[in-house]
Amino acid sequence: MPTLPDVIEVFLPTLGVVTALMLMASGGRLIEITSNGGSTIAQRLGGKLVSTNTSKTKYRQLLNIVEEMSIASGIPVPPVYVLEGENGLNAFAAGMSIDDAVIGVTQGALNTFNRDEMQGVIAHEFSHILNGDMKLNTWLIGAIFGITCLAQTGESVLEGLSRASRVRSSSSSDSSKAGIGIFALGLALYIIGWFGLLVSSMLKGAISRQREFLADASAVQFTRNDQGIARALIKIGSLSQGSMVKSRSSHEASHMMFGQSCFDGVNGWFATHPPLDERIKRIDQVGMDALRLM
Repeated sequence: MPTLPDVIEVFLPTLGVVTALMLMASGGRLIEITSNGGSTIAQRLGGKLVSTNTSKTKYRQLLNIVEEMSIASGIPVPPVYVLEGENGLNAFAAGMSIDDAVIGVTQGALNTFNRDEMQGVIAHEFSHILNGDMKLNTWLIGAIFGITCLAQTGESVLEGLSRASRVRSSSSSDSSKAGIGIFALGLALYIIGWFGLLVSSMLKGAISRQREFLADASAVQFTRNDQGIARALIKIGSLSQGSMVKSRSSHEASHMMFGQSCFDGVNGWFATHPPLDERIKRIDQVGMDALRLM
């Protein structure tokens, strides 16, 4: 039976290596998704850059709206991407700073929203740029990726030991002690990693939900029109596809979106966005407060 010092002797060096790997994984993902600013995230989601010389009416109108909100918010005009294969009604802002920010919208949003509704949605995304939400959202992607790697490492250790035990006919006392220690480490990493992922996902959702309320209110201030963004949210709730995004990267970037882009925890603790009816109610209240001040 291995003693506590035997387990610690195996546990501590391995834990140090795994922690270093987790930090490297987080750092690597951050470097990857920030290598070209927000454009990297837009491209991972399947976005295509809209040329400033485009002759397409919908694209031209979108660029005009972005320019208007740029003036209203005092932010330089960012590049605009369209997720052409996405029918859900959604949009996002991505980047680490105002200088490398981009705006993205789905093809569904472009086809469905009228000018006032699209203006409200774009104003919402400009609020995220202005308030520094993009940088926080990007850091969350890196942190959660690192924690996920921790859980996956623990799972791999357990699977490796399981395979080794099936092919090993006999073992020495020392290798048995090491095996038990590594098993304990693998199990601990698996449990801690997935528990950390659970907590971090809840934290991501809680942070994102509060920032969405602020961005909605800012959108009303930028556009001086509470009905545009409110009607956009109503349309999302009325359509079967809602604001869902099919891209494989949509879960990773779900907290960056204008609306809930994944089915995970749509109305629970893991939801990245508040319920649509609650957002609409608060927007109406912001509009009423603005009228009282006029």
